[in-house]
Amino acid sequence: MVKLVCFECGQANRVPEDRLSAGPKCGTCGAALIDGKAHEIDAATLAKAIRTDGLPLVVDFWAPWCGPCRMMAPEFSKAAQGVKGRARLVKLNTEAEPAAASAFGIRGIPTMIGFSKGREAARQSGALPASEIAAFAGRVG
Repeated sequence: MVKLVCFECGQANRVPEDRLSAGPKCGTCGAALIDGKAHEIDAATLAKAIRTDGLPLVVDFWAPWCGPCRMMAPEFSKAAQGVKGRARLVKLNTEAEPAAASAFGIRGIPTMIGFSKGREAARQSGALPASEIAAFAGRVG
């Protein structure tokens, strides 16, 4: 069984490992748990996902005013589709969640942090193309 936090309602779900590619849905709200999309989440959902998720979690710390962040956004979305079922990609707006950015020691954006088994496994700053984001996600797990 693989635990996954629903990015819509925050509920933890258990999914059989052999069903990860079958489009599992949240048992509480019915949202897709693995849909190949980069989801915008808040700090509370991020904290729960870091503690709970059985798949590697890659977080893009960004802000709406940041030019490189806006340039990387479509690449991050492409990478999310490319790593579907192997990792989950999420975005945290550092302008809306400054305490979370501070807690993770974010000094510049965009910065990606990869989490595996509840711990930081990798960190990368700067805008990257989808292929390098996917490679980063592969190193996390």
